[in-house]
Amino acid sequence: MKRVVITGMGVVSPLGTGTARFFDGLADARSGIRPIQAFDATSFPTRIAGEVPDLSSEGISLPSELAPALRRDRKALFAMVAGREALHGAFAGRVPKQVAQRMGAFVATGLEIFHARDLAPHVLGGRLDPVALAAAAQAAPLAAHLEIPSDLAVRCLVRETGIAGPVAINVSACAAGTQAVGEALWALRDGAVDAALVGGYDSMVNPLGIGGFSLLGALSQSNHLGPAASRPFDKDRDGFVLGEGAAFFVLEAWESAQARRATVLAEVLGYGSSLDAYRVSDPAPDQSGAVAAMRAALADAQVAPEDIDYVNAHGTGTRKNDPAETRAIREVFGAHADRLPVSSTKSQIGHLIGAAGAVEVAAAIFALTRQIVPATINLATPDAECDLDYVPGCPRPATVRRVLSNSFGFGGQNACIVLGDPELPPARSHHV
Repeated sequence: MKRVVITGMGVVSPLGTGTARFFDGLADARSGIRPIQAFDATSFPTRIAGEVPDLSSEGISLPSELAPALRRDRKALFAMVAGREALHGAFAGRVPKQVAQRMGAFVATGLEIFHARDLAPHVLGGRLDPVALAAAAQAAPLAAHLEIPSDLAVRCLVRETGIAGPVAINVSACAAGTQAVGEALWALRDGAVDAALVGGYDSMVNPLGIGGFSLLGALSQSNHLGPAASRPFDKDRDGFVLGEGAAFFVLEAWESAQARRATVLAEVLGYGSSLDAYRVSDPAPDQSGAVAAMRAALADAQVAPEDIDYVNAHGTGTRKNDPAETRAIREVFGAHADRLPVSSTKSQIGHLIGAAGAVEVAAAIFALTRQIVPATINLATPDAECDLDYVPGCPRPATVRRVLSNSFGFGGQNACIVLGDPELPPARSHHV
């Protein structure tokens, strides 16, 4: 089976812009959660989020005819910066034409098409006015809100690089970023492409995003805790905290990376995906979807459960997700679950929705390259239903050879990816 590796990476996150700042933030167990600055949230039940703190559109070179649209869409800026960092890391300059001809793009983003400027007339005193929103929807055609296609940034990156292979945009909510990496893995193995630009980008830190998730009762309202409000697996958790950002990667065949002496960051070993479709916002009560996705990823990677050294959990901090994921991990890993470090980097950066899986793949690469397991910060009070080793408080030095990263999204979308140290011989266990 063809080996697929990662040779470039770019990250924009609430811990800062660039992979180095993301890695340093994970190593320092720093929180990127802070009071919302993007709009006036004083009257919203949730007034905190994981916003990107240091990215200004003024310093970013953009195609002149598209610059106004790109600057208007915050998540598009994240994609441009992270995508360019990944491409530069892989190719140290322009992508060779012969590579671009057989290169694809597999990208995840959010389906939300509104932007803060569009919403401003319909937000009264920081509070969403549903009557005004409904009236506006009747008065103006939907096309008025489609001036900025959600894939505009991807098309710009494709044009800049000369990518001529297939392009796919995934909008499967919280599982989208992981699914983009998995679909690229399969395309490379099948020979549909020789290389791929892969990633996810999203921002729902706006009145519609904060207001909508608040109405669902999904967001933490512990505004007084600030950076400590995102508390996956903690007994006192009260919901997730929204984040924003992007992560992009360059994937290619092991042979081509070796031939051009590229720096290999990690090997993509396996991918699994499932759909339980139990409810829009709840996992299946028997964890069947999560279990199926994890087992499929392990089988695809041809590794046994005991070959995994760390699990980057979906770990949202909601009352239902955390115990459900805990039970699913126990079902898949059996006795090994008691020896397995499991942590949620959402405790530091919040939930990036369409970008979550991609940024968490970057966290898995951090664990492999730094030999450090990221922490679940803010875990102060154990929950009897959440009884795994969640690496509370501080990152932990460890021998990390293979990592499983979980993403379980709205609507029952489940996706898992297995990454490994590329220097290890391929594991071909028969115990899965």
